[in-house]
Amino acid sequence: MGLDKVIRPTAPKPQELSTLARRLGLEQHGPECAVTGVAVHTDLIAPGDLFVAMPGATRHGVEFWPAAQSAGANAVLTDQAGYHQLANPSIPAVVGPNPRGQLGLAASLIYGTHGVPLPPIFAVTGTNGKTSTAFLLEALMRSLGWKTALSTTAERIVAGETYASTLTTPEAPDIHAMLSLAKEKGVGGIAIEVSAQALEKNRLDQVLVDVAGFTNLSHDHFEDFGGMDRYLQAKAALFLPERSRGAVVCTDTPWGQKLQDVATVPLWTIAQEGGGAQWSYRVVNSDEASSVFDVIPPEGPSARFRAPIIGSHMVANAALAIVMLVRHGVSLGELEARNGEHTQGIPVFLPGRIERVSGPGGPQVFVDAGRSEDAYRATLAAVRERTAGKIVFVCGTSGNRDATKRPLMGRAAAELAEVVIVTDDDPRREDPAQIRNGLLAGAREVPGVEIYEVPDPTEAISFAVSLVGEGDSVLWSGPGSQSYRDIGGVKVPYSAREEARKALMAAGWPRPPGADNV
Repeated sequence: MGLDKVIRPTAPKPQELSTLARRLGLEQHGPECAVTGVAVHTDLIAPGDLFVAMPGATRHGVEFWPAAQSAGANAVLTDQAGYHQLANPSIPAVVGPNPRGQLGLAASLIYGTHGVPLPPIFAVTGTNGKTSTAFLLEALMRSLGWKTALSTTAERIVAGETYASTLTTPEAPDIHAMLSLAKEKGVGGIAIEVSAQALEKNRLDQVLVDVAGFTNLSHDHFEDFGGMDRYLQAKAALFLPERSRGAVVCTDTPWGQKLQDVATVPLWTIAQEGGGAQWSYRVVNSDEASSVFDVIPPEGPSARFRAPIIGSHMVANAALAIVMLVRHGVSLGELEARNGEHTQGIPVFLPGRIERVSGPGGPQVFVDAGRSEDAYRATLAAVRERTAGKIVFVCGTSGNRDATKRPLMGRAAAELAEVVIVTDDDPRREDPAQIRNGLLAGAREVPGVEIYEVPDPTEAISFAVSLVGEGDSVLWSGPGSQSYRDIGGVKVPYSAREEARKALMAAGWPRPPGADNV
C-alpha cells in the first residue's frame, strides 16, 4: 500500500469523447476515443485519461501533452490557445474558453459522481484547525462503526487505504475520483479539508457538502487575498446553497461572527462557554496527553468527551467536529457513549499537531505544523500549561507566501517563549535569509528574550535540546508531520519527528517513542 498510489475508482466506465464534449457544451476535435479518468498533472496520468491543459503563470499546460500522451492519456481538454499550440488535428481534443471552470463537471461525469447519491460529506475550512477537525471527524465516524474517507494536507485515506497528499484540497479530478472510490467501497462518511484557494480555483466544483464547518480566521495568505475581508469572502463561498446543505460555524473569533451574518445556508453556531453561541464547549480537565471537555447543546444535558489532544484551541476543533455530526443527524448521546470520559476517548492521532516526540523523563519536545501568529499563540499557550520550566521555541516558515505575517509570528514567539531559535523550513524559491529576517524582526521587538538564528533545521533542533533539562519544553513549529522540505522547488526528504528524536538521543535523554525507526 504505497503512498505514491493515485486515488481512482477500480472499475471506471469509459466515456466517449463526443458525449463528454456535448455534456460540457464544448467543441470536439480529432478522432473519437474513450476516456476513463482525468488528470491535471502528468505524474498523475493513468492510461485512458483525459489530460487537462490549462494556461499557467509562465507556461501553458499543453506543453506537457507529449509527456501526458507517453503516460497513457487518450485526449486533451484545453482552451483555444492550447489547441492552436498543439497544431495537430489528429489529437483527440475537447476545446473551450475556460478549462478550469469545466474541470469539476468533466471529472464528475467521467467518475460517475454527477447527480448521484454519495456518502455524507463533511467539509472544514478556516485558517487554523482545518486538518485537526477533519481528522477528528474521521475518528468520530470510525467510532460509530462507519467506513470512512479523509482528505487533508497531512493524509488522504479511503476505507483504510492511504494515498499521497500534497495540496490542502486536491484538484477537482482527485476529489471526484476519491468520492467515486468512497462510494464504491461503501464508505459511510467523508471528511475533507477545504482551503480558500481551493474554493477560488474550482477544486470543489460539482461537490455538494452535507455539513460545512468553520474553525477561525487569522492573518494568513495575504499574498493571495490582500486582507482579512477578502480572505473571509473566499472562505464564505463554502457556505452558499450551491456548496453545502448546512453548516456549523465557530464564533470564537469576530470573523466567525461575520461569517454567520453572510452565510446563506441553515447553520448552527458554537463557541467557548459564555460566548453567546447556540452550542458551547468547556474544558473540564487535561493532562500532558489528553483533555476532557463538555459539549453543551442549546437544550438538554451536556455530553462529556475525552480526546488525546491538548490546548483549548484543539478542544474547539473537537467540539466543532462533534456538532457537525450532530447537525447531520447523529445523536449526541451516541457520540458520548462511544467517546466519553470513561471510554478510551476519540480514537484520533493528529500528526504534527502539538505532537509529543519525547519519551518519559527529560524535557518535553513537541513538533507542530503551525505557520501563523494565531497558531503560534495557541500552541505556545497549550505547551506553557504543561511546562514547569522554560520553553525553547524553534520556528521557520514557508517561502513564496505572505511575508507580512512573519514579523507578527516572530513577535508572538518572543512574547510567549523564553528562547526563540529561528531556522529554515520550506523556503521554496525564496531566499531563506529573507524569510528568517522577517521572523527575527518581530522577535527582536520584544526585550529580554534569548534569540538565535540557526539556518540549518537539524542544527537548530540539536541546539534547542542542548538548552533544556527536566521540566523544560521544546516546541518546533512549522514542519510538523511533513516528510519533506521544499528547497528551490524540489521536495527533499526530511522528518522533523526523526530529527527531534535523534537530537534527544544524542543528548543522552531517554529513548523516545518511535526511535526504532530513526
